[in-house]
Amino acid sequence: MAPSRTKRRRKRRRRKRKLLVALLMIMTLTIVGYTAVEYISGKQNAEGKSSQNADATLESASSKYAEDWSGTDNKDGKTNVLLLGSDQRGDENARTDTIMIAQYEPGEQSAKLVSIMRDTYVDIPGHGYNKINAAFAIGGPELMRQTIEENFGVEMEYYAIVDFDGFTEIVDTIAPNGLEIDVEKDMYFQDSTGTIDLEEGTQKLSGEELLGYARFRKDSEGDYGRVRRQQQVITRLKEEVISLNGVLKTPRLIGTIQPYMDTNIGTGKTLSLGKDFLLNPVENIEKLRIPTDDNVWNERKEYPVGLVLAHDTDKTKGTIQEFLE
Repeated sequence: MAPSRTKRRRKRRRRKRKLLVALLMIMTLTIVGYTAVEYISGKQNAEGKSSQNADATLESASSKYAEDWSGTDNKDGKTNVLLLGSDQRGDENARTDTIMIAQYEPGEQSAKLVSIMRDTYVDIPGHGYNKINAAFAIGGPELMRQTIEENFGVEMEYYAIVDFDGFTEIVDTIAPNGLEIDVEKDMYFQDSTGTIDLEEGTQKLSGEELLGYARFRKDSEGDYGRVRRQQQVITRLKEEVISLNGVLKTPRLIGTIQPYMDTNIGTGKTLSLGKDFLLNPVENIEKLRIPTDDNVWNERKEYPVGLVLAHDTDKTKGTIQEFLE
């Protein structure tokens, strides 16, 4: 009797193990399948929209700037990414209203964001002194990387350039019903690129409306207000992404953004950073704006440079170094 009971217990344990393995396989296949379907769906949807846009300039297959990029990993355990927002139109030189250094330390739940004002007066290697956004127009992300390293001593490993159509797609994918933002004042501006028309108050903004909110500068704050709002928007997007709803949309989001982003961050690195970010969510993104209020003044330079934000470069360098290190 005893051997018979022992055999039955062994059979039950084997059946349980087989059932557990089967359930794990089903769950794995379901997750993989869901991820693949959402990723492909997002990418196809975005490519369909971008192909209809005659002004779309960013290629999804590969980066046109990758061969020129010389940034390398300095093995400090941190990932530094040059973030640029491009508003290239047709065949004209690409311009950038958004210049940021994003630093993430995997496993440490640490993320920092440095916003550099586009009119900051710097020495562009090989081209003399100018506004920092001229570096991108002259030599793309590589010259911008050299300029930041030359003036501020920050080494960059990767770059990511997102056009404004891509930004609206990102927002609409993460928050189809809009992203809640406290609009601090009535905002109205109209030019050849479109109309910004927002009323004061807390409300949900679509991707296009949120882009207008982040770009608005026709008030007394000018570019200072725009940089502050850009940082505010990135913080809100981060909060939405790490929510349960955002996590489920991550595969679709990655697929959606590809046709609108030019980057040298490979798929493997993207997935590795994304997994770590979701498993170890950053509670607060530390933020810095350069030049700082105590180290900036307006100066007018000869044409075609015009009005710039002058600053003590050594002091600015020390501020950034202390913030990031």
